[in-house]
Amino acid sequence: MKVVNTIASAMLLAGLAGCNTSATTSGVNEVAPGAPGETPYWAYSGKTGIGTSYEAYQNGQYDESSMTGTVSKVWFSLAKGMITETMFGLIHQAQIRDMQFMVSGDDFVVSEADGLKNTVEYLHVDEQGRPLSLAYRVTSEDNQGRFRIIKDVFTDPDAQSLMVRVRFEAEEPGLTAHVQVNPYVNNDGVDDSAKVADDALVAYSGEHYLTLQSTSGLNQGSVGFVGTSDRHSQLKTTGDFKRYQTTGEQSGNVSMSATLGEITDSAEFDLVLSYGNSEQSALEQGRKTLTSGYDKVLANYNGEGDAIGWQDYLQSLKLEEMYDATTDGGKLLHTSALVLKAQEDKTYAGALIASLSNPWGDTVSAEEGKTGYKAVWVRDFYQVAMAFLAMGDTQTAKAAFSYLPKVQVTENTPGNKGDTGWFLQKTHVNGDLEWVAVQLDQTSMPIMLAWKLYKQDVLTQSELSDWYQSMLKPAADFLVDGGRAKVLWNDTQIDPPYTQQERWEEQAGYSPSSIAATVAGLISASEIAKLSGDEANAKRYLNTAKQYEQDIEALMFTTEGTLQGDAADGNYFVRIAQDKNVNADTKLGDNNGRPGMDKKLILDGGFLELVRYGVRPADSPSVTASLPEYDDESLEHKLRVKYTFTNEQGQEYPGWRRYGNDGYGEDKELGKNYAEGGEQTAGQRGRVWPFFTGERGHYEIAAATKADGELSEDEYQSIKNTYVLGMEEFANKGMMLPEQAWDGVGVNPFDYELGEGTNSATPLAWTHAEYVKLLRSLSNESVWDHYPLVEQQLAQ
Repeated sequence: MKVVNTIASAMLLAGLAGCNTSATTSGVNEVAPGAPGETPYWAYSGKTGIGTSYEAYQNGQYDESSMTGTVSKVWFSLAKGMITETMFGLIHQAQIRDMQFMVSGDDFVVSEADGLKNTVEYLHVDEQGRPLSLAYRVTSEDNQGRFRIIKDVFTDPDAQSLMVRVRFEAEEPGLTAHVQVNPYVNNDGVDDSAKVADDALVAYSGEHYLTLQSTSGLNQGSVGFVGTSDRHSQLKTTGDFKRYQTTGEQSGNVSMSATLGEITDSAEFDLVLSYGNSEQSALEQGRKTLTSGYDKVLANYNGEGDAIGWQDYLQSLKLEEMYDATTDGGKLLHTSALVLKAQEDKTYAGALIASLSNPWGDTVSAEEGKTGYKAVWVRDFYQVAMAFLAMGDTQTAKAAFSYLPKVQVTENTPGNKGDTGWFLQKTHVNGDLEWVAVQLDQTSMPIMLAWKLYKQDVLTQSELSDWYQSMLKPAADFLVDGGRAKVLWNDTQIDPPYTQQERWEEQAGYSPSSIAATVAGLISASEIAKLSGDEANAKRYLNTAKQYEQDIEALMFTTEGTLQGDAADGNYFVRIAQDKNVNADTKLGDNNGRPGMDKKLILDGGFLELVRYGVRPADSPSVTASLPEYDDESLEHKLRVKYTFTNEQGQEYPGWRRYGNDGYGEDKELGKNYAEGGEQTAGQRGRVWPFFTGERGHYEIAAATKADGELSEDEYQSIKNTYVLGMEEFANKGMMLPEQAWDGVGVNPFDYELGEGTNSATPLAWTHAEYVKLLRSLSNESVWDHYPLVEQQLAQ
């Protein structure tokens, strides 16, 4: 095999001086030492960008027929200025940990992982700066001012490839540019092999192949094992590097690298990562992209000319009517629309994942394949489907609903020995089982979604009746009768409205948020049954819903609360109750490293879902009695839920944690990531979740419109400049919205700023969905997720 030692001059700017690295290099060696390489970890989870090509449906599916052409199934993310975790095939199938560029000089080597200052821009925006596609420019500045690295990143909609144009700008002579890729080809970092193959670098594991190619060729290409024979480690350790042709017969955590050239002023290169199920296929995909070239690929990605791309998707939506409800002119709204659509799988149309990330990934071992949040939770799924409806994308909302049978428990569910009708807790997009606890809200929400789709004329009455027989009736029957959940580890009798897990997936009992969805689901099911001619079950579902509703305060509203704060008076909804005496001194179970506490000490915002869905009016005494404790910032940090933040303009905005004593977050005493090293610690602390700002905004809309159905101008502006503004402030520099934001409590070795997204999971689809729905609700002056039918039936 030969190594290409020339760089096509056509691809370089005038400042490119040659092809020899400033470091001394040895000749080519055959087999790289150091197998199996360092322990692999996933990439940093706080993404500043994600991307994939937009693909149009054909009859509600992704179709690769000769008529429609290629469906590009490549995703990428950006974090800390680097390209991280590209995926190919299924949306959770990672191919790399990162692709980073390096610059070496006479006495230094700096990689993008070394904490360069970076900015993120969108390549395609309208006149107001609103993004029109998920194509990015990332500019990274050397901390000592010696160079800049400028990357343009996007996928090829006509191939299985990631296009990267990189430009180096040098402020001093004698600098050399390099590229290094860390493959995780089969969704882990331990089973890969790599080799130099003529003018390409190839990594592979089983039937999964990844290639790196360039229009300029890859000078001094090499492969190795991370930590020993990879280029970065060698340059850091000795100032030079040896080159290797193959990783040999041993597999492990491998790297692929090449020298791009010396830079005296500036230089530009086009590189492509490409994917396939054979070496030839992966190479061909990369060559196809390189032949098309940067301009054509970007234009097709954007949707310019005759090509169908991201700007066409945005034009199909109803976003303009929500611009006035934003404080940024619609920039985050456009971003949210793009991000939500990008987090759909393209083999299984409508499979909506929670986030294109692995939470706290940089300290989570990648020795085994993981989906992280790149998986389906029906609850998150519902939020996103409702956001698509709010944007006017009825096609994706319908495709999502049509996907749901894949994650419902039936007689054909692998290993099922129990009852059916409920929806699985967490699955791969292809339906493979992962987590199998029963969450009653996740069984209710498909019914709720069906009703919304019918009311929006997305489902006909005939279609609704068909779905009732095949999917919705089994779900409603389970909400009434319960049953035995017996799949994998789970062997539990479920007796609704007692749920095995509530929406935080940690505790069993009676939950305000779970029962809100259950009542709304059953009342929706009652009406669907009536429309389907099933009068007997219509009455049964409605009567059960009313029974559950009548018991809400008795089961979950304490009159003997023990919270100690300025606003505490002992009367409020608890987070969850495990027995039927809400005033009993029952301790919740331990979770996330935190010991359980008296249930009367733990509250969350789940009671607001009672208002959102129509189970309780906004001025219900139990709801209004709970708000002071929920908002009490005098509570000790362990039990406190609300935090107030201030932006650079001095504007305040609120945020809330999931609940008091939450342990799903960084350790406030040790300064470690959540469960770092696989161990739970007592100092772990769940932080503020920005979508609660949207939830509270929805409540304020409901409260303000309770009397006459309209918002005054002052009310409108107050909600806009508090809750909409707040959600926009939580977005990072790439306008990605996080799962959690730093609340300032405890040690902070991560250098998070107050209100900045943490390394939990960014972008979180639920957060973007809540933002979209808040804008729709404010624009409509009515809560988008509200179910008037529920309110009407309970009033009778």
